[in-house]
Amino acid sequence: MRYVAPARDCVDPAVFARMPLAAWREWADLLEGARWPTIDALNRHWPHDSRPRFVAQTPALLDDGLHYEQRIAERGQIATREGNWHDLLNALVWLRHAGLKQALNDRQVVEIARMGPKRRSRAQYALTHFDEGGVMVGTSDRSLLELWDAHDWHGLFWRRRQAWLDGTIRLELFGHALLELALNPGKLLVAKALVFHADAGSDLAAPCATAIRSGQLLNDPLELRPLPLSGLPGWGEHNADEAFHLTTPCYQPRRAGRNYPPPFVAGQA
Repeated sequence: MRYVAPARDCVDPAVFARMPLAAWREWADLLEGARWPTIDALNRHWPHDSRPRFVAQTPALLDDGLHYEQRIAERGQIATREGNWHDLLNALVWLRHAGLKQALNDRQVVEIARMGPKRRSRAQYALTHFDEGGVMVGTSDRSLLELWDAHDWHGLFWRRRQAWLDGTIRLELFGHALLELALNPGKLLVAKALVFHADAGSDLAAPCATAIRSGQLLNDPLELRPLPLSGLPGWGEHNADEAFHLTTPCYQPRRAGRNYPPPFVAGQA
């Protein structure tokens, strides 16, 4: 069933104070105001010399016959529907992670040229899944990955809960569809994760963008690990109780034969 976001005036204001939307409060004026921000208001948040710009997605714009990704690459135009949560949140991700978004666009354009406009490669599916529902996770603790590999969610989110609080393992949310789902209180969020071998505090977005652009990452959707975000401290309404981690339906067992790639190490060949 296709997800329909709530109307702007029906969103519970409390969702903006909880993760993951709480991490995007720097754009509170765009998210929480009574009226939808205009395209011009979005563009005012770009650096003055930035080439990409948001443009209203109108029939006249779409008549150019270009694919969405080609329009970005060739004209620097990000087609954006006005009065639309999905596209507004996509715009905010562009504003925070322009380099990573550009890397995805670079790869998409290469794949469109290779496959044509009507067919999609495994890489395109991987790129799109990450764009919509992706997170970057950094850790150097192998024992946490072993719990994750086994889908031992009780172990990962309850027995090792402190690891998420002290930065032993951390994440950066990227997918705008996840932010859109978070507009509904109580929605159980599950992300598609890329994992990096990283020390606490190190940047994740820059090495992620470099690896995607070079083709080292996101060649197949199976590179992405499921991560139930609702298990993270502060991300789920009831996850401070152990019972949540024993009964929540977003914790699924690992599928037979499913294996995950090791963490990506920045600079590896």
